[in-house]
Amino acid sequence: ALRIGDIGNWDGETLREREASIRQTSLVLAGQCVALLIHRLVQHPSAHQEASERTTSMRHAGGIGVGRQWIRVTTIANVMLNLRLPYIRGASKKRRKGRRVGQRGTGIKGGYYPFLEWLGMGEHVTPLVWTTVAQMGMLSSSFVQARDGLNEWGIRLSEGRVQRLVYRFGEAGESIRQGYIEQMRAGDLATGDWLRHCKAVISVDGGRTRVRHNKKRGKRLASGRRGYSGKWREPKLLTIYAVDEKGKRVNSVKVPLTNDGTMASVEGFMELLEMHCVRLGLVHAQKVLLVADGAEWIWSRIPTMLKRLGVDPERVIELIDFYHATTYLYDFSDAAFSKKKEAKRWAKRACSQLKHGLLTPLIKRMNRLAQQVKSKKNRELAHSTLSYLSKQPHRFDYQRVALLKLPIGSGAIESLIRQVINLRLKSTGKFWLRHHAELMLLGRCQWAAGRWEGFCSDILQSKLSDKSVDNLTSLHPAPLAAA
Repeated sequence: ALRIGDIGNWDGETLREREASIRQTSLVLAGQCVALLIHRLVQHPSAHQEASERTTSMRHAGGIGVGRQWIRVTTIANVMLNLRLPYIRGASKKRRKGRRVGQRGTGIKGGYYPFLEWLGMGEHVTPLVWTTVAQMGMLSSSFVQARDGLNEWGIRLSEGRVQRLVYRFGEAGESIRQGYIEQMRAGDLATGDWLRHCKAVISVDGGRTRVRHNKKRGKRLASGRRGYSGKWREPKLLTIYAVDEKGKRVNSVKVPLTNDGTMASVEGFMELLEMHCVRLGLVHAQKVLLVADGAEWIWSRIPTMLKRLGVDPERVIELIDFYHATTYLYDFSDAAFSKKKEAKRWAKRACSQLKHGLLTPLIKRMNRLAQQVKSKKNRELAHSTLSYLSKQPHRFDYQRVALLKLPIGSGAIESLIRQVINLRLKSTGKFWLRHHAELMLLGRCQWAAGRWEGFCSDILQSKLSDKSVDNLTSLHPAPLAAA
């Protein structure tokens, strides 16, 4: 690979080919080194005892050891490693006819290899391969693109295998999150201390994606299936973060940024939001700003939930996103003025008044204009906008919020919706099973929060007996020293 040869034959394409060859050779060497390391671990006199002790929590009642079985593990550059490892057979399922002891599948649910689970290789790939596949699969625009990208770096798997590994990774992360929720339901979830004396911001919103429903009846297609229907659903996202004295968003080990989302109902989303508020210690925050659009479910539920958690209402500020509020002013101006230039000029002036805390005189002016509208349709629209502003004036106090160096808009959640939903789940021609969409939401939210490495670490350690859900860091990041 390092031979020069005739210098006249060299150009950029020649060098690129040599680079690719050297990279592939180095990847194979790396895979072989990893295989050798794993082989040495297998031969260590205490390894299997350690693996058995660390995976005790995985062993179901009645599970029995059935001796050592041959299993193949894939490392970097698709270097295959054959290992003969102890296998624990689950007792909850009967082994199906024709299925080998230790073989994966429905018939052996509950069985596992302690050594593989201990070292994060339960999917029969090394941890780096699994987390890399999961990252590519969740962040790429499709599983085909993820497969091709993985091929470039020596991980050659079929599209179906990539998809299965990604979903298994997401399921492991969802199990961790569900552990927090179960603790909260039982009243055992500890109140965190992350937001003590901080100015915290909560922002929530919904996106759109199509959920696939398989048909149970009807004519079968050539494939033998009955097809499916796709309906639009609203994934709901949340972001909770702190801002510094200059009003800039903070994302550090001490004060983490938290993103999450779910395909669940409003009640399921509220439970998820409450869990994060408890874990982060929102009750200790100096100020809590709730900024969102005008969706009724947000304002009828979240303030009540904060009060129930013990957050002092005097420290809670409710704010409708400024840029959402301005759309109402533009709608009003279109209804109140017949000339477009005059309507646009009035709307700009009204937005400035709203931003600078002049809501009361603005409402009086709008009331006079609404009474002068002659068209019944436009008059109803004008009065509807006027009612929207006058019934909740405390949610339009942008001047006060700006003076506190807090955001007056929900740009953070809008950006999150674009990164998490629009660029992956809402793409043209995408129809998701609800469970799979949930897993993609979770993974992409962790990536968008800059917590991907912690997310991977939690998943790789979550099944170990000496690691409780309280020690996990991704959904609620902890200092590195405590990880």
